[in-house]
Amino acid sequence: MVSRFALVALMAVAFTPCTARAQELKSAELVKQLTGLLDQKKIDAIAAPDALNPGAYVAALYFPGTQLLVVSAKYSAPAMLTELLARKDYKAVYAELTSASVPGSKLFVNDVYANGLALKPSGSNPPDSIESGATQATFDGAWKKAKIAEADYIKSYNDADAAYTRVLQALINQLKTAGTSSH
Repeated sequence: MVSRFALVALMAVAFTPCTARAQELKSAELVKQLTGLLDQKKIDAIAAPDALNPGAYVAALYFPGTQLLVVSAKYSAPAMLTELLARKDYKAVYAELTSASVPGSKLFVNDVYANGLALKPSGSNPPDSIESGATQATFDGAWKKAKIAEADYIKSYNDADAAYTRVLQALINQLKTAGTSSH
């Protein structure tokens, strides 16, 4: 009986990293596509209206090999953002969305190393983080320190990754359908 319990416990531990790794791959592949397109077009910023969220916009700043900063938010003066988008001034759109978005509408992702949202950092790497409305989450793997259940931590991660994936897809769509040259 003890050996059967040990086998079940060992199997649970053995499959946990695979599950976590599979979860991490959702945004990782889209980040790879987005950064590849940005590199190909030799630009470090992109922005667009959010086709799935009327009145909202998406934008990203890319620091190759270092960081991808992504924001999605509603903006109280859409005509101004439309003007900036027409001029392909994507950095200005990003700046406006990060500093003056409609309260409670902003999703902000700090993807350290621009490799997708990680459930927890590897080694001594800094963690990825997300701000959504009034809530913030840092994916450092320290759910006990944060005094939350592991299941709640994983749910928060899955929700964040799904939101990030949606915004990444909108940015990829913009890069694939429009000519881009940022100022």
